[in-house]
Formats: sequence, C-alpha cells, structure tokens
Amino acid sequence: MRFQISHFRLQIVLVSLCLCALSTGLKAQDVVPAPGPERSVSIPAVQEKKLKNGLTVAVIEKKSVPIVTAQLLVRTGASSEPAAKAGLANLAAAMLTKGTKTRSAEQIAEQMEFLGGSIGSGAGWNGSSITISATSDKLDQAMAIMADVALNPVFKQEELDLLKSQSLDELKFNLTQPGFLATYVSSKYSFDEHPSGGTPASLEALSRNDVQDFYARSFVPNNAVLIMTVDVSLSNAASLAENLFGKWAEGKVETANAKTAASDAKKDIVRRMLVVDLPKSGQASVNYFKPIASVGRNSREYYTASVLNSLLGGGYSSRLNQEIRIKRGLSYGAGSSFTWRNANTNFGTRTQTKNESAAEVAELVIAELKRLAESNAADVELNPRKLVLTGGFGRNLETTGGLTGALADLYSFGIPTSELNKYMASVSAVGPATVKDFAASNLFGGDMVIVGDYAVFKEDLAKRFPNMKIDVVKVDEVNIESPTLRRSDVP
Repeated sequence: MRFQISHFRLQIVLVSLCLCALSTGLKAQDVVPAPGPERSVSIPAVQEKKLKNGLTVAVIEKKSVPIVTAQLLVRTGASSEPAAKAGLANLAAAMLTKGTKTRSAEQIAEQMEFLGGSIGSGAGWNGSSITISATSDKLDQAMAIMADVALNPVFKQEELDLLKSQSLDELKFNLTQPGFLATYVSSKYSFDEHPSGGTPASLEALSRNDVQDFYARSFVPNNAVLIMTVDVSLSNAASLAENLFGKWAEGKVETANAKTAASDAKKDIVRRMLVVDLPKSGQASVNYFKPIASVGRNSREYYTASVLNSLLGGGYSSRLNQEIRIKRGLSYGAGSSFTWRNANTNFGTRTQTKNESAAEVAELVIAELKRLAESNAADVELNPRKLVLTGGFGRNLETTGGLTGALADLYSFGIPTSELNKYMASVSAVGPATVKDFAASNLFGGDMVIVGDYAVFKEDLAKRFPNMKIDVVKVDEVNIESPTLRRSDVP
C-alpha cells in the first residue's frame, strides 16, 4: 500500500512538472525572438566580353561548383507583341526546344537528360530566354545543344499545333479559377496591357508565320546576353561562345513601345470596383490592382517598393497575412507584389476566401493600404521585414541558378551588374517615413477586383460599400478585347 501511494504521488509530481514546462513554453512563445544579425554576401565580379556580332558574354566564375547554369537572354518579350497576337512571345520561345534542323524535340530532351542536365525556354513581359543546367564537366556538350536550339529551330507545324492545343486547354481551365481569372481580367481593366500568356482568341489565331517572324526580328545576337555561372574563366567562356554563336548574324534591334501608366492619385483608395460573377465557385478571389507611373525597375524607389511589399504582403508575417489569415482565419494566405516594367510598375494584392467573407476581406485590404499611407511602421516591425529581403537575396545568390536569374533581371532592364552589390545597403537604408510617403503617393486610386459567386456576397458588398458603383460582369460574358470587358460589346 505504501508503494502504491508513493507511486501515485510520483505521478502527480511528474504531471505537475510537465504542466509547468508547458506553461513556461507557452509564455516563451508569446515573445517573438529578435531577428539575427544581417548577413554579408560576397558577390563575385561579373566579367563581360562582347563578340564581333554584338552578343554580350557575361561570366561569373564560381570555383569548384559541380553544377553550372547558363542562360541566353533575348531582350524582347510580350511587351513587343501586339494585343491581337497575345501569347506570341511565349509560344515562339517555347517552340525553340521542340525541334531543330538536326534534333527532334525528343532528342533534345533525351540528350540533356543523358548529360544529367535540363533545358527550358520561355518568355515573360520583358524578355525571352533559354536556360540550361548541367554538371561542370558536361558544359561544352550542354552548351552545344543550347546553341542548336537558339540558332536552328524549325518550328514544325505539328509541334506548333500540339503546343497551341496544350496552351489553349490549360488557359481554358485556368479561366475557371477565381485567382487566375482576376489577374487575367486586370491585365486589360487595370493595367491597359494584354495577358502575356495569350487569350483563347489570340492563341487560336497564331500561325507558324507569326512565330517565325517574331523569332527572326527578336533573336539576334546584338539583342542578347549569354550569362554563364560556371567554373570557367572569361577567356575560356568567350572562346566557347565564339565557337557556338560566332556565326549568328547580327540584326536590327526593335524597341518595344513602352506604355506609361496614368497617374491617378486620389483621396480614396478604391477608384473602381469590378465583380466577375462566377456562380458556384468554391471560393472568391479578392484583389486590389494599381498601375504606378514613373516608378520603373531602374528607379531608386525600387528598393522602397520592395520593402513596402515585404511589410504589406511579402510573406507569412506580413500585415495582410497577419490580418486576414492569422487573426481571422479568412484565407490560407494573402500577399502582394510589384510586377516591374522599364518605366512603370503594376502593383497588386491577392487573397482567396469564402464567398461569404469576400466583402469583409475587401475592407481589410483597404484598411491595410490606408494604414501604410497614414502611419510610420515601427522599427521593430520594419527591420525584420527588411532582413527577410536581404536574407532571401543572399540565399538566392548561393546557387548558380539564382545568381544567373538575378543577373538576367538586371540585363533585361539595362541595369549595371554592379547593382547586385548595392542591394543589401539599399534595402537597409529604407526608412519608415519613406515607405509611408511612397504608399501615400502611389497606392491610392486603384481597382478592387473580386471574382466569385456574386449572389452570395452581393448584399454584404453593397452594405460595406454603399457609395461605390459596382460593375458586375458575368463570367460567360468576359472578353478582354472588349472596351467594357463584355463579349456583347465587341465592336
């Protein structure tokens, strides 16, 4: 009996200790740990050599690195295609790996796989590219395949038909998804652009001649940069490039017509509200879109915008995610982003929520945008968000792919490569007053775009925004070639 009592008491003591430890742990979690010190980043020098045909060869020599990355960047992308041919740049770039004069699409893929590497091609708004990754001992062979893909594509009709069919199927499915549909509509409604991936009508109409013409006027050496992050000296890399690309004929470089976003600073955050009615959608996509004039990728305000974005919607601890997901459980995630152009940028926030909470989330987004513009962020909040940026930047440059991508971004916009070394200090120098001023000057007068089942949130939206005119377009009527977004209003 004595043993049983002692054993019982021992159990009580152990339970008490566990509860005490648990309580202490919970209290410790209430205090957010301070961020660690800012890490320094050592960025190797970028060495350049221009070949006789105008091709720039840029090399970052990474000693004893087993994986090498090379990218052929062509400074022409979707910004150079007419709206009626939306998707042309991406289709033309994707076709490069679908067959050359000496290799079929299957052979290209098989040979790169045999080398233990990969190859991919595509286009964005600002440029087109071919990227390879391979082990350093297979560099010459992998580069030979890249050169063949870049210089000798044949654009077979059957491959083009297959790629168009796949692209159309993917697009038609995506247009049933609230988040994608909001971004798609905003390209015209908010930013006066066209979707770089194309529209059903534009993709269907693209021909082999269109692809060949785009390739012929865009893929010329004096419009390109060959970026190599390798364990090879500049002289050896330039010699390899000369052997593979030296006969590439120089051509005329066309300049894209840059659009300048209209400046529209107003007293209210929301200038217009658009609802795309998607009946029986599982969720609603709630977005705020705003074109920002005169703040392009070359602007020094790029760093202010980056810090603002980190604070507002650049990660799990950002304000939007804190307010919408963590505090209220209204979404799995909320964020924001800047999409850069040469002379301007497109800003947007995004989140998906239940249809029933769409109007509430729209209010929360507006409240956070106002808070940015009306009060300075405390250093205890802002400094960790800046460290998120500089930490991510440093980690990205530790890989050959990340370093190559960072250089490609600079070359796309004609920014000196020395800017890589200024990133950490430029981000660190951004202060709370600068962020507030940027928000007050640039984030007012945008569009709230909601895609979802309008019948579910119609009354709540009208109640929360009684003075706002709400433009409603049914999903079956959506046509971004129309000035009103409605298929029935196409001229």
